[in-house]
Amino acid sequence: MSVIRAKVAGRALGAGDRLPSIRSLATTIGVSPSTVVEAYDRLAAEGLIRARRGSGFYVSPTSMPPLALAEVEPRRDREVDPFWVSRQSLDADAAVPKPGCGWLPPEWMPEAGLRRAARALARADESLLTNYGSTRGASVLRRLLLARLAEDAIEASVDQLMLTGSGTQATDLVCRFLLRPGDTVLVDDPCYFNFRALLRAHQARIVGVPYTPSGPDVARFEQILASERPRLYITNSALHNPTGATLSLQTAHRLLTAAGAHDLTIIEDDIFGDFEPERSPRLAALDGLTRVIRIGSFSKTLSASVRCGYIAARADWVEHLVDLQVATSFGGPGPVATEIIAKVLAGGSYRKHMDELRQKLTRTRRDVGRKLQALGIEPWLMPHGGFFLWCRLAGGQDATAVARAALEENVVLAPGNVFSVSQTASNFMRFNVAQMDDPRMWDAMRRTLKEAAGTNGS
Repeated sequence: MSVIRAKVAGRALGAGDRLPSIRSLATTIGVSPSTVVEAYDRLAAEGLIRARRGSGFYVSPTSMPPLALAEVEPRRDREVDPFWVSRQSLDADAAVPKPGCGWLPPEWMPEAGLRRAARALARADESLLTNYGSTRGASVLRRLLLARLAEDAIEASVDQLMLTGSGTQATDLVCRFLLRPGDTVLVDDPCYFNFRALLRAHQARIVGVPYTPSGPDVARFEQILASERPRLYITNSALHNPTGATLSLQTAHRLLTAAGAHDLTIIEDDIFGDFEPERSPRLAALDGLTRVIRIGSFSKTLSASVRCGYIAARADWVEHLVDLQVATSFGGPGPVATEIIAKVLAGGSYRKHMDELRQKLTRTRRDVGRKLQALGIEPWLMPHGGFFLWCRLAGGQDATAVARAALEENVVLAPGNVFSVSQTASNFMRFNVAQMDDPRMWDAMRRTLKEAAGTNGS
């Protein structure tokens, strides 16, 4: 009985699932059929299962406990909980320094272009302001995206592309499509912490592969595919989050060879791709969207307020994903959001904005890197683009302790173990260089590092 209760509580068995027959379960666990009958009768009396005459026993629809994501994994300090970091970053006052967050400050975004696009909406047809989005998303934006995919040497047709409400929703839809509770999913270690949070919501079993400056450790990747048989691998190829590393061509080829041998599907999140000065290899381009699914959005480069993501994949998969989006969101992203993004992308202002942004980030990464090194914080590598620095704290300091002390100073940090499946990044921290120009933040950092060092030494 305890095994069945645990499977129901852990959602390995869902409402309506059929239980093993009395005879097969008795054989499997080595007891008499009468013992299984007695156990099933007790579970039925508790309301956990129901008997159907001539059919067997099934999990009762009323037996499923609410899914509390914070309880899916063993409880940890909230400073190393992905939900905690997200909540602190999203809910903090605009004036609070947020070097642990994952987006650019408002003044770094193309405000003028967004305002022009928004003003144009006042002259738009009323249907654009009031209607639902179409099931695949606005055709004008999809055409623009197809041209952008072609720049990455990704040949896609219109039936291989759909728009979503955000990049996160794109990943969620693919997980809904491909995964069942208990399936194994491979992620980088470290990886973007919301991948872990989302996979917990899908009750997936998460396995991490160590990440190197040129991509995942290929030898370990191949071992995991052979031993764990993961259903899915989720990664960033360009400007990996949190490390800032870039996938090498050799690593990309070996990953795809291993994926083909083990029937592995890959989600390639390219949300940071436009921050690259020179384009690096893309798994989707090398694979041709056969087993690689490309997703992206404009939350990091245009606006996190006007949200829209996309999925590029096999045409037959996109067809099913469209149905899933209708079922869960009743259509694609709203026309207002897609119209604003399309207008900004169609003009020359977006390319100019990104050129200026890349130059500004190059200077800022260098300056922030020097300041961090002066505090004994050493970047793991110096990325060639983007706004993250993945750094090792001096003297083996515990990043969670530093983050806890920083909270007292009203500064939101992102300690390393938030990103680590194996919890082996305790002395690492991810810094957003674009969010570090407030002198108060640097003063608070000096005090918190000193406090944490004193705690470690006591």
